[in-house]
Amino acid sequence: MRPVIPYVTAALLFGLGVYGVLRRRNAVLVLMAVELMLNAVNLILVTADTTVRAVLPHSGQVFALFVIVLAAAEIGVGLAIVLQLYRLRASVTVDDVPLTEPAGDRAGPTGDVAAGAAGVRAEAGR
Repeated sequence: MRPVIPYVTAALLFGLGVYGVLRRRNAVLVLMAVELMLNAVNLILVTADTTVRAVLPHSGQVFALFVIVLAAAEIGVGLAIVLQLYRLRASVTVDDVPLTEPAGDRAGPTGDVAAGAAGVRAEAGR
């Protein structure tokens, strides 16, 4: 069997996934693009397992199974984050997500950042 067709298909899937991650602004579509990349890796692992004679039998299929399990966990956590983002912001646009927290979030009960940090140190000493 010539493995050219599965390898080219996997390369196209991976390239489409990278394009989706880099160009999409919707968080759900970014997660779908990541899934495309993981499926391309699975295709490469299974194709390499069938064409290359390895010391361990069916090792590519076992690795593909691990990738599927990790992809399921990633989707579960990713969708939970996207749902929480939608509840807070009413939008799942990736551009609207703040990468840093405002300074007011670390403030203590009086609103003073230094007093809040001192209170945390005092509670840690107990």
